[in-house]
Formats: sequence, C-alpha cells, structure tokens
Amino acid sequence: MVVSFVSRLFGSDKAFRKAVGTVTGQAPGNARLYRLAFTHSSAVRAQPEKGRHQTNERLEFLGDAILGAVVAEYLFQKYPYEQEGFLTEVRSRIVNRESLNGIALKLGLDKLVQLDAAQGRGARSRSVNGNALEALVGAVYLDLGYQAARKFILTRLVKGFVDVHTLTTTTANFKSKLVEWAQRQGKNLRYDLSGEARLSGTMEFTATVLLDDEVVATGMGLSKKQAEQLAAERALAALGVA
Repeated sequence: MVVSFVSRLFGSDKAFRKAVGTVTGQAPGNARLYRLAFTHSSAVRAQPEKGRHQTNERLEFLGDAILGAVVAEYLFQKYPYEQEGFLTEVRSRIVNRESLNGIALKLGLDKLVQLDAAQGRGARSRSVNGNALEALVGAVYLDLGYQAARKFILTRLVKGFVDVHTLTTTTANFKSKLVEWAQRQGKNLRYDLSGEARLSGTMEFTATVLLDDEVVATGMGLSKKQAEQLAAERALAALGVA
C-alpha cells in the first residue's frame, strides 16, 4: 500500500514514483509535479530560509476544473434523458469538498501531504486532503495528458469510491425529517451557514446543525441547500433517528 512509502517519500525518487503509481494506476513521468501536488502552503511558510517555493494551490485550481469537466461528461453520457438540474446536483455531490476529502483519505493522501506540523489537526480539518486530491488530478493532467487524467478520475475515483446509483436515488428530505423530530422532542433547531470561495471561483458552503445551541453535525456542499441537507442527514444519523 502507498502508505508504506511515506517515511521515504521525499527522500527516494524511486519510492515516491512507486507510491504515485499505486495511487493513480499510471507510471508518473515528471515526479516534480507530483511532489508539488502534495506540498501544502503551510509547509512552505514553515521553511522561509529556503526562499520562494511553489505550493499545490495552482495545481489545485487546474485539477478542480479537470475533475468537474470529466464528471460532467460522465454524467451527461450516463443519464441521457435527465435535465440540467439533476446533472448539476449529482456532479456537485461527487466533487464537493467533503466528498473529495473522504476519497483522499481512502487513497491515503493524508499520509502524503507535506504540511506544517504546527498546524496539526486544525489545518487537516480545512479541506487539505481534498485540495491535494484536486492538485494530484492537475499533476496527472499536466504530466500525462487529458485522457490519462480522465482515466484516473473515472476508474480510481468515481468508480472506485463513489456510489453514483445511491446518489441519484437518495431523494429524502433530511431537513424536513429533522424539523419534525426536533418539534416532537421540543428542541430548538437552527443552522449556522458559512461560505468560502474556492480557487476556481465557485463558492463552497458549510452548514452546522445546532439543537438547543449544541452542535450536532456539519455538512459541506456547493450550495446552501446541499450543505444543509448533508448536515441534516448526518445529524439524524448521530441522533439515531431512522
């Protein structure tokens, strides 16, 4: 597994290439691009004596665009009779930051990202792993071309970790269900919403469910509605509400 190479990741070019190949399923050409994909800005700020260094932010921007285009094409072909709203919703559920964070963890990218240790878990919770996954997509695209990036996204990410059928058939209104439960229990329910601009220019929202001012669950999405629905779904699960 790729994690076994972590201790030698940046010291051995051969081990690093093997690790990247394990994750992407394709032999890398330009190893520098992949090293850059795993370099978080905090690691650069922590080493000012080494001068000006690049981080994975530009690759993240590129990878976000490639990922969105490939997933959009995939859904367009898979669901020829569905309308734009359906396709947009499913795509956003696949490529939102929370989904990408989960996929990145399953790939073991959290063990590969070069991050300032002083930032600890705080930085990890702010989409570092999902950002690195997008940067990795950008690196594959620049190194091996669009078709290689497309293959990585579809075979390793979408088909490997996303249950598209469940995404397209899950239509339950979790917000309404949570409202009904809260009313029965006599609890005050509210959502705290915040938004953050992604490098691509789109907004990503975080919704936090609070019951009697106590945090129960959070969710992220590319729309306020999606973030609240995911947060409500997770709150119901945490509360044990079937």
